[in-house]
Amino acid sequence: MKTRSVLAGVAFCSAFGGAFVKRAAADTKPALAVPIGHSVSTEEDRRQTSITVYNQNFGLVREVRELPELGAGKVELEFRDVAANIQPETVHIKALGAANGISVLEQNYRFDLLTPQTLLEKYVGKRVRAYRYHEQTGKEDVVDADLLSVAEGQVLRINGEITFGYPGRLAFPQVPDNLIAKPTLVWLVDSQAAKQTVEVTYLTQNLNWSADYVLVVDDSDTKGELNGWVTLVNQSGASYKNAELKLVAGDVNRVQPQMNEMAVAGMAKSARSETQFQEQGLFEYHLYTLERPTTVLQNEQKQVNLLQASGIGVTKKLMFFGEQYWFRGNYGQVQSNQKVGVYLDIQNTQQNHLGMPLPKGTLRVYKADKSGAKQFVGEDAIDHTPRDEKLRVKMGDAFDVVGDRKQTEWHELGTCASESTWEVEIRNHKDTPVEVEDSEPVGGDWTVLSSSQAVEKKDANTFLFTIKVAARGVTKVTYKIRSKWC
Repeated sequence: MKTRSVLAGVAFCSAFGGAFVKRAAADTKPALAVPIGHSVSTEEDRRQTSITVYNQNFGLVREVRELPELGAGKVELEFRDVAANIQPETVHIKALGAANGISVLEQNYRFDLLTPQTLLEKYVGKRVRAYRYHEQTGKEDVVDADLLSVAEGQVLRINGEITFGYPGRLAFPQVPDNLIAKPTLVWLVDSQAAKQTVEVTYLTQNLNWSADYVLVVDDSDTKGELNGWVTLVNQSGASYKNAELKLVAGDVNRVQPQMNEMAVAGMAKSARSETQFQEQGLFEYHLYTLERPTTVLQNEQKQVNLLQASGIGVTKKLMFFGEQYWFRGNYGQVQSNQKVGVYLDIQNTQQNHLGMPLPKGTLRVYKADKSGAKQFVGEDAIDHTPRDEKLRVKMGDAFDVVGDRKQTEWHELGTCASESTWEVEIRNHKDTPVEVEDSEPVGGDWTVLSSSQAVEKKDANTFLFTIKVAARGVTKVTYKIRSKWC
């Protein structure tokens, strides 16, 4: 009996000791961050909004909101009316005023939106009410139903029977807690004051801008007026009222998704009074701020004038192009009745009433006909063009100027060298003389052995002929070339 008592005592102490250890271990666990309050912030709390738009289909949103009823301590804060296409991982929040006035312990992004389909899905396995209208009585019959499935239509259990295709409407007792009308950020915050003013910034997709230009040339095709526009498209899932609008110029690298490059026009001093934007340097980019607040609504396309310039000198060029590989084989006739390309060259200099960085965009050209009505004569996509650089715009092909190119002789000089003789013929059917630039690309080592007119070496791989053709005339240029490409 004594042994049994000792064993019982050991068992009791062991059990008690184990319970004590477990309780002590439990007491050492950190307290859960349970919110003691709940607060909701909507767009009505906004005091300041600014959007910085990149023409890579994303933007930076900055909001300042007052939270007069946030509360102190650990609070669950619903931050509503953010962009539906927000990137939650880019959100940054800070308190304005006292340092460390608010800290975020957790962040959740709720985007399970309230729609008829999501509402049905949340009530699968639950009881709803089904209403069916009777034309004879003019009233609705009401029955309770169990919603069994919504996968390929509604499957209901009514009065113990399974049915589908029920000719009526369903009603639900309430909206589930995990369905929301708009995407919402939900933070668990530790607030040091009951009232806070916070600044929140985040990136969002589907906020984009592009540059468009309209150039009107005069009768002589030597002068023009240029107007530039910013076209802003907002499909981010939010509206921005009375916002400060900024555009960024530069090549901003992003990891995902990969984006196209971007730019925006800067303003020359002589044209600054004609623009609505102010420029400043930002890192290795340019930042342009609209001088007045503007409202950018969801699913809206907005245009803002970017620049205006008049008296711009333009040069119309007719260009005829060859191909590098033609010098490496025996081809004979390579071009017949080929139309000649039409281009406009514009010097982007201050002396030419420009001298401003031109952003990538589309340039459309108009010219007045004899009645004075402006007609569309061509458009081209232009790349980012810094100041003091030349801008070349392809307008199309000339109707009345055509050319032929043929190889009249060809001699092989080993496995990768040759001598060949060529003839280029330009025919002008206009009533005025024209000048055509014939561009000949050639690779490797090459030498023009002879030519019927002066040849200009443009670079290591190109030589040119400037061919003048009289009104309704024909001009031929012949030349002999030796080339080696390996």
